[in-house]
Amino acid sequence: MKQASTAWRDDVSADEARHMERVTEVITRLQQAKSKRFGQGRTFHRKSLLALEGTLEVLPDLPPHARHGLFAMPGSHRALVRLSNGGPDVQVNIAPDFRGFAVKVLDVQGEGAMGGTIDHQDFLMINHDWLPFRGSHDFIDLAEAATGGQSAIVMHFIRKHGWFAGWWRLWAVVGAMARKFGGFATDRFNTVAAHACGPYAVKVRLFPSGTPPRRPWGKDIGQDVRERLARGPLSWDLVLQFYVDDTTTPLNDGTKQWPDGETPMVTVARLTVPKQTGEERREEIERLKFDPWGGLAAHKPLGEVMRARKVAYFASQKGRGVL
Repeated sequence: MKQASTAWRDDVSADEARHMERVTEVITRLQQAKSKRFGQGRTFHRKSLLALEGTLEVLPDLPPHARHGLFAMPGSHRALVRLSNGGPDVQVNIAPDFRGFAVKVLDVQGEGAMGGTIDHQDFLMINHDWLPFRGSHDFIDLAEAATGGQSAIVMHFIRKHGWFAGWWRLWAVVGAMARKFGGFATDRFNTVAAHACGPYAVKVRLFPSGTPPRRPWGKDIGQDVRERLARGPLSWDLVLQFYVDDTTTPLNDGTKQWPDGETPMVTVARLTVPKQTGEERREEIERLKFDPWGGLAAHKPLGEVMRARKVAYFASQKGRGVL
């Protein structure tokens, strides 16, 4: 198994440091603008759909390259799950959007990715294996435009890329968000940006266990999960997809999907959510921080996008008063 030595670069250039200052400013302005309209909340993934409690069972007999951090020993951990829409607006669930599947694994103990010790491991995933943005500069440019509303977003693409290329890139983003979504119980989810697994780099993914039926056409995505949980538990397999090389599995280009057929994948755990309404612990879970940097040093986030997310999540948490 090849180690991703380039993933461990922690040095930040003067240009990147200035960019991180801009990330803080843009995220803060966007959050303030949306909070005036919708009330205090997260900058992105503002709309929570369900708040769930379950169990993550780390499997036995994993291969050596997977046995790091949370996955070093088999065992059962409590887990909290937040299902959400990805955008900064609170809008109807049929609107095009990324769908978020955030997992906080509890009963964890070890050195934290941000230093000190930590008692949990967060993994934040969406229903895509790639992003419509190469890096954080493109994303934060769009976030800045979003403070001005939809017309400002359109003009941002045109000014930055020209009339034809701008419209093409805009439709690429809209098309990604509008991709048919089978449902939280049936689609797969991906951290998209990489984490460490000991000395290796991985993307963390969730696949539905078994072959559950897809969401009926027209069924609300939140109600679909509620009805399934009313009938019985739901489960997903947690899978590590391992880095191969900088061409096949780039760490700093979100637009490049890591190909399934060319990357080693190991199922390391199973997430099970028992029967519940999804409302029992909503207030508690909504107050929590779900943060890609909220976890073990053994699963430290890797790459330029993850460094920018450290700053962005801190600004968002500060803006809603949960630091």
